[in-house]
Amino acid sequence: MTLNLALAGFGNVARRFVRLLAERERELATLGLEPRIVGISTGRHGAVFSASGIDAIAQAARVERGERLDMAEDAGIDGTLALIARASTLDGPTALVETTPLNIAAGQPAIDHVRAAVAAGLHVVTANKGPAAFAARALSAEAAKRGVSFLFEGAVMDGIPIFNLVRETMPAARVLGFEGVVNTTTNQMLVAVERGEQADAALARMQAEGIAEADPSLDLDGWDAAAKTAALANVLLDADITPRDVAREGLGDDIEARVRRARDRGLRVKLIAAARRDGDGVRAEARLREVDPAGPFGSLDGPANALRFDTDLLGPVVVTQLEGSLTATAYALVSDLVTVVRRLRARA
Repeated sequence: MTLNLALAGFGNVARRFVRLLAERERELATLGLEPRIVGISTGRHGAVFSASGIDAIAQAARVERGERLDMAEDAGIDGTLALIARASTLDGPTALVETTPLNIAAGQPAIDHVRAAVAAGLHVVTANKGPAAFAARALSAEAAKRGVSFLFEGAVMDGIPIFNLVRETMPAARVLGFEGVVNTTTNQMLVAVERGEQADAALARMQAEGIAEADPSLDLDGWDAAAKTAALANVLLDADITPRDVAREGLGDDIEARVRRARDRGLRVKLIAAARRDGDGVRAEARLREVDPAGPFGSLDGPANALRFDTDLLGPVVVTQLEGSLTATAYALVSDLVTVVRRLRARA
């Protein structure tokens, strides 16, 4: 099945995604997915559109050289909303691949992108935490009403199947709560400090190595973990919260002292994202905790993440990601597209 793809955002994840589609072309064909990228919209490099498809790998190379995107034969678009409108006129199923940066204030403009695409009859897959963290319930309801998919496996723990795991393999089981380490940057910072490195020096080194962002505040202030907590709670616990509703703690000026005190007692400090049903509501937090080094979270070093679900029928279920990567996040988008195709084929 040919699936038209319109890309909103063309940063590192999206460029790895288009290359991954080419690398796995044969495997995807056996799964019934034949992707055709028809348009790309970026914030800094312009936008392109062609109903017959574009060479996205060549466009990726242009962006990486600091150039603007080539104008396609019938481009004439300005921004993502225009791209969505144009893509909605194509024959056959079409999906928006949304990878714009997270806006922690309100999840915009990603929410508007998702909403516009769904209203136009497009399926949506995204690696952006914003839509699920701020508007999961509303957007899911709109997608269901329109008969399209809204999927976001890449929003938490890269391509490790979290939402898919619960949705597809735990029928009739109820998630009562969850907790885990879901932010790689803070975990690596805490491990570095634990091993004797000063926090500022560790951060500078991680930025030089490309592990931490040039502006790491979303990670170090706990906002990234709060956004992931909200997204998980909204989907797994049917909450209706935003990151602002998550009790949040970051790595403060006293982090070196806190890590040393914990180490002296044989414990480790981790930033734990957690949420649990509480009466008719959900209580959520992203806070520093001292944990047992032998436990599922205390044993995590470097880029490792882990999430534990507490369920009513299966008990605790732990998913561990030993090493996240750009490829893993890009793979989550591919995996979601396969889900879209499987749903479409099931309806046929």
